[in-house]
Amino acid sequence: MTYASEGIGMVSVPAGQITLSDRRTQRRWSVEVAAYELARFPVTQACYAEVTGQRPSTAHGERLPVEGVSWWDAVRFCNALSGREGLTPAYRIDGDGDGIVWDASADGYRLPTEAEWEHACRAGSPGPRYGPLAEIAWYRGNSGERLHEVGGRRPNAWGLHDMLGNVWDWCWDVYDAEVYGSYRVLRGGGWFDEHWSCRASARRRSHPTFRVDDVGFRVARSVA
Repeated sequence: MTYASEGIGMVSVPAGQITLSDRRTQRRWSVEVAAYELARFPVTQACYAEVTGQRPSTAHGERLPVEGVSWWDAVRFCNALSGREGLTPAYRIDGDGDGIVWDASADGYRLPTEAEWEHACRAGSPGPRYGPLAEIAWYRGNSGERLHEVGGRRPNAWGLHDMLGNVWDWCWDVYDAEVYGSYRVLRGGGWFDEHWSCRASARRRSHPTFRVDDVGFRVARSVA
């Protein structure tokens, strides 16, 4: 079984422009997004175990999203998956593990930027969500306060599932270096979150070593 044969697949996302916002600072900024590919689902526990040999999640199920993974875990997974598929790793990790460089020319797997994430989540829709929340996401109102298998809710217009709810997605970006140092961006909301956290524009942050049972990730790839 491989990442592709497990059925997660990669979806082609068109280029576009997205306006990001931060409620805390009341700041808004626009980003041009080039075309790229994004995984149809969050990385599952079966896929993560296949690539890394590890099963870090608290809940257990082959098609449950992997959780209990740090940003660093996600980065290392991307490089390992690239190696398995004969692709150029997107990340160069310093020997001591404290630094990382993204090679934007690499064809390997990587984490999406938060602009790419929000662009993909919205899929051309102007509102905070791409459909009625109960139909598109597992959140506190319908999850039974537990994780669910990927793909169980309706996808957005571009065929992407679980962009909102189930698990938060790690993104590449530093949240605010001046205030929070190396903290990285999380997007999407999780199974334990209230409806206001499950919005396309909602931003959360955490230290890149942080692990918890409602945070996972999905992979992206640059295209030529």
